[in-house]
Amino acid sequence: MAGIEKTQPVKLVVNGKERLFDIDNPELPSWIDKEALASGGFPYDKKFDGGDYDAALKKLQIELVKVQFWQQATGKRVMAIFEGRDAAGKGGAIYATRSYMNPRSARVVALTKPTETERGQWYYQRYITHFPTAGEFVMFDRSWYNRGGVEPVMGFCTPEQNKRFLKQTPRFEGLITGDGIHLFKFWLDIGREMQLKRFHDRRHDPLKVWKLSPMDIAALTKWDLYTEARNQMLEETHTEHAPWTIVHSNDKRRARLDIIRHMLKTLDYDGKDENAIGEIDGKILGSGPGFVK
Repeated sequence: MAGIEKTQPVKLVVNGKERLFDIDNPELPSWIDKEALASGGFPYDKKFDGGDYDAALKKLQIELVKVQFWQQATGKRVMAIFEGRDAAGKGGAIYATRSYMNPRSARVVALTKPTETERGQWYYQRYITHFPTAGEFVMFDRSWYNRGGVEPVMGFCTPEQNKRFLKQTPRFEGLITGDGIHLFKFWLDIGREMQLKRFHDRRHDPLKVWKLSPMDIAALTKWDLYTEARNQMLEETHTEHAPWTIVHSNDKRRARLDIIRHMLKTLDYDGKDENAIGEIDGKILGSGPGFVK
């Protein structure tokens, strides 16, 4: 496809079997297609019904509008960070959350790689400038947790910098929540075959090909390294004041609904309709590193 350089097939070990994966081949390998939804121990064998999803999402989005009215009346600040493996569905979850919110007070932060000036700053500094003011709802599409995963795995920070990050972050987040900001931390988790399927989909869909980055290609052979980094990061930064919410997101529809439900159930806003919100699926969303498959 135009604009994307061809890559060589890569050898992968998936579930103890050596596989050859050629992302440029338009035909998705059967071993990926067959196992994608169930990969990573996902608890359902079918995706959530599209019609039911649309109906439930609309109700939740109405509640999100109520949240904004409450924020404007009270000055409450809300911040949600969306982390997870590449292709875990972060952008789609953010889009579902923000679609009908007033863009004047609900915004998305998706930072590019740091500039020369930013590389010389205190690590958290460039993120702080995007924090919410009174009445704002801010969503981070990746955040300071780059230093907990991507940077150490890809060699963009030193082991000492990563160690310092893991030590400082709980204190940093204590200052955030201590100042009254509602902080949500979502880790979207997917199985390996599902990640490969989504990478393949991006490679061959002209509307999604921009989502496939050289970093995604480089990460194909680093699954285990990312797993180790993720586990350490979750263990050391899951705190009472800033807990991690884990979301099994092989099925994007279920993931999006429960992410929004979690935020709505946590926030004490005016006019909350518990029936419209519904119940969180405990097989999809849970708290802390113990919920990761």
